[in-house]
Amino acid sequence: MLSNAIEALYIFDQHNESILEHVYRSRPASARLILPLYLAHPTPRPSLIYLPNVNPPTVLFSVIHNNLLFLSPVSTETEPLFVLEFLHRVIDVLEEFIGDPLLATKIEGNYDVVAQLLGEMCDAGSVCNTEPNALRDDVDVSGFLGKLLGGVALPGSSPALLPSGGLKQQMSLNPTSNGPAIPWRRANVRHTSNELYVDIVESLSVTLAPSGRPLAAFANGSIAFTSKISGVPDLLLTLSASGGKLGMEKAIELPVFHPCVRLARWKERPGELSFVPPDGKFMLAGYEVNLMPSNLDLKSWSNTNLQLPVSIEVTKSLGLIGADFEVRLILSSILPGASTSASASRPNLGTGGSGRSTPIFGGSASGPTLQNVVVTVPVPKAVRNITDLRASRGEAYFTPADNVVEWRLLTKDAAAAGNATLRCTIVGPLTGDDEDGANGFTFDAANGDYDDKEETYQSSALDAPTKSSAKEQNQSRDQRKIQQNASFMPSSASVSFSVKGWLASGIRVDGLVLDTRKSRGLGEGVKPYKGVKYLTVSKKGVETRC
Repeated sequence: MLSNAIEALYIFDQHNESILEHVYRSRPASARLILPLYLAHPTPRPSLIYLPNVNPPTVLFSVIHNNLLFLSPVSTETEPLFVLEFLHRVIDVLEEFIGDPLLATKIEGNYDVVAQLLGEMCDAGSVCNTEPNALRDDVDVSGFLGKLLGGVALPGSSPALLPSGGLKQQMSLNPTSNGPAIPWRRANVRHTSNELYVDIVESLSVTLAPSGRPLAAFANGSIAFTSKISGVPDLLLTLSASGGKLGMEKAIELPVFHPCVRLARWKERPGELSFVPPDGKFMLAGYEVNLMPSNLDLKSWSNTNLQLPVSIEVTKSLGLIGADFEVRLILSSILPGASTSASASRPNLGTGGSGRSTPIFGGSASGPTLQNVVVTVPVPKAVRNITDLRASRGEAYFTPADNVVEWRLLTKDAAAAGNATLRCTIVGPLTGDDEDGANGFTFDAANGDYDDKEETYQSSALDAPTKSSAKEQNQSRDQRKIQQNASFMPSSASVSFSVKGWLASGIRVDGLVLDTRKSRGLGEGVKPYKGVKYLTVSKKGVETRC
């Protein structure tokens, strides 16, 4: 039977020094014992490692974030995703309370806050409360002055001076409360400026065959929502895709939602997200979109059907001895679903008491903007150097430590549609011909010196057979070099980029409505400001095999 209990949490810094040890239940293996066993495992280390030599046998869960190592040993049968999700929740909560990025110095400098958070999030191994908004009502994060006032029993912001019983009792004691207690939303939220923002980010993962035909194409999306509105608002966010309701059901696969989303509404009407948001920024939903059609025709389908803003082609073994390769970058200015004007691409975020519909877009007034274009070409470790890098746009350089060629284009270079090329020459390892035949000299092992192979200044007809033989030897040597250089050619190339104001899946926001009848504590005549941003990114996500 699964126990689903957290036994301990250990946090180590970038030097593998322990900065926090928090034990919840039983007697788990200590951090001093666990760390060497974890480091002894060869890299790349998985997030779950079984340690049979520990008494009792232990399963070690690990997460690495900002060079910090989070370990949680479990000696009982537990659902793996339960422990890993708890570790990720701990990271999110710590970033929310002590600041992002999460650093070892921040944890050490705010240990009192961290200890309160870990105690509230998990009690005796049972996960209790992992919502940042609810934790703010129970955890004291006041500054030095607030702690001083609380220490001398003067009015302060410490929860110890508030009515006991937590969020539920506080709201029940307050007859003017804005509504019922909601686990993911703080009580009595107040904002001077009421604003609602939607940020949809999609990350591309596309693999192309040498012929250019896509082997796999996915877009992993996340909908980040920022709510800065007083009281308890009730919102309705409407998404759409080409094909209407059926298109939305087909477009979004494997959706995941924040607990605030009413799942019944989504199942009944796909594309409609009805929810009461937490206060501040949170992840409303995540999804995956398969960019390849279900009825795939391998003969007619190509990379042009994907209509990506950037695609690459690689040609190998060029030049007299096959030592050159060329990367061709194809930049497109026509994107599916993109409008040519910002005003035309603004969604109808709703009017009639729901507020101004003035979205903010990341693209320019002329449409989506392609930025941060970087082509990465890994080469075999046997390659000594890459010389003569010739790029028609941007700058290219070779990093010997990583055996990678990087080609970067400025925004102005990426904005111009068309083709750009990069040609490089590889230098392989030294061979016998390179070492002994350099500059026309050959090494004489008997005499221990070099002999000059250059021909005499005078020649005759008797030298013709010798010259013919030398030509054949040179051709044979060139063929050997072509075969050798073929093994030093790159086998793949990937491109990174970002496009503001465009989503690869075609999903868009059609409306964001604030239901004043269901909302509580908004105040009279509240009309929140609304904004929407679209962003598509590819971090080496579009890869071409060659």
